[in-house]
Amino acid sequence: MGSSSIYLEKLAPIFDRIPSVRRPTKHVHFKRKLMWTIGVLVLYFILTNVPLFGLGESADLFEYYRAIMAGQQGTLMQLGIAPIVDAGIVMQLLVGAGIIGLDMSQPRDQQLYQGLQKFLVVFFCVVLAAPQVFGGFLSPSPELAAALGVSLFALEILIILQVIIGGLIIMYLDEVVSKWGIGSGVGLFIVAEVSRQIIQGIFYWQTPTMGIQLPIGIIPKLYEVFTTWSLSELLTLDGIQFLLYHAEVLAIFSTILIFVVVVYAENTRVEIPLSHGSVKGARGRYPIKLIYASVLPIIFVHVLQANITMATRFLWNSDIPILGGNPIIGQYIGDQPVSGIAYYFQPIHSPHDWVPSLVQEQFAQMGIAISTWQIGLHVLTFLLFFVIGSIVFAIFWVRTTGMGAESVAQQINRTGMQIPGFRRNASVMEKILKKYIPAVTILGGLILGLIAAFANLLGTIGMATGTGILLTVGILYRLYEEMAEEQLMEMYPALRKMF
Repeated sequence: MGSSSIYLEKLAPIFDRIPSVRRPTKHVHFKRKLMWTIGVLVLYFILTNVPLFGLGESADLFEYYRAIMAGQQGTLMQLGIAPIVDAGIVMQLLVGAGIIGLDMSQPRDQQLYQGLQKFLVVFFCVVLAAPQVFGGFLSPSPELAAALGVSLFALEILIILQVIIGGLIIMYLDEVVSKWGIGSGVGLFIVAEVSRQIIQGIFYWQTPTMGIQLPIGIIPKLYEVFTTWSLSELLTLDGIQFLLYHAEVLAIFSTILIFVVVVYAENTRVEIPLSHGSVKGARGRYPIKLIYASVLPIIFVHVLQANITMATRFLWNSDIPILGGNPIIGQYIGDQPVSGIAYYFQPIHSPHDWVPSLVQEQFAQMGIAISTWQIGLHVLTFLLFFVIGSIVFAIFWVRTTGMGAESVAQQINRTGMQIPGFRRNASVMEKILKKYIPAVTILGGLILGLIAAFANLLGTIGMATGTGILLTVGILYRLYEEMAEEQLMEMYPALRKMF
């Protein structure tokens, strides 16, 4: 046991005091798993409509990340999955970089890993809740404070407690799905929130109070465009640009393209042939998918970007010496970063964020001039951040989830399977898997980063973001595979015992 594991053992009594969802002691039938999953999803939708008591005015720090964070502004689901993902990022870095020496094939080390991760989730619930309230983004209602005869500080504490409780509820709902349902709660909540935004982006007929006066939904938007513009006007250069950028035809194309590319990538794989050493005729294949690390590492990239946004916005409004109000870190006008690190790491969601004429028009309305090279640097920073971040987190994900060549070789060896033509030995199998898994992990991370980034550049339906659409397609595809596997196990119980 490494020194880091010894230190974690000393903290184990603290981890054990954190309540946990009990694991099923026997096999859970597929229908029951499905009911648990649907029940959690319904409860999640109910909680996204429970407002925070005592809340007055609020500014949404995570407006552009709501699809990924699976939360709702001003409700118990204010934080969404952010604490879980932040804890996951820290654990990925600690274990992937070897700072914490845990052997994930050992049950006790797995238990310590899960205990520390849950402790970090609780920690991040507090860390993310307090700055939003004390930073003025979730302000208490003075009228309610006066009516109740309490101070604004008391209401602030009450709001913080509600936000923390909401974050903990999400943590336990995720645990319920992971242990009693199908898939993961994090993936389920992302799919739910992205689906909500896509539906609104297609059908919502309300007109925004600012910007181009067209309905928000694409169907009513296109209806209004084609009933008010003549064909000759639409076929001009200005008309085509209006259709692509403002009527969101480009967003429709981008959304469909993501669906096609992700489904194709999920079906692209290298299959390692396997045979059983003692059971004649028993053969199988170990698939190494192009997106080997799954689509989940891209969540880490997106939430890391959200944390940078939150930190720069908080610092701009703070009085901290040197850092507070520093334009190099980031200058804001309202909710819009206009310079510094905050601007260059600001997410891009549509052509309005990078086409020079459109960006300069928006900045001119705020009385600020912006150069083309600044816009280009913003795009370059955005692309590099997504691509490099996706590759790094894909590597860490494979290392910490038992998907590396060494762990997979041991898993296959324990089942009695071997590669035909090679002796049954974990070391031999590991050498063969190392020819594929590291390369596919990097390539898959690169592809994920590029798909998410370019989809954001083109825009998506309902501002669900390229990352949101990518995650939704990938999660739904994996969920379909898991449901098919569960049904197969129900039909052939012997397979369940084997695996």
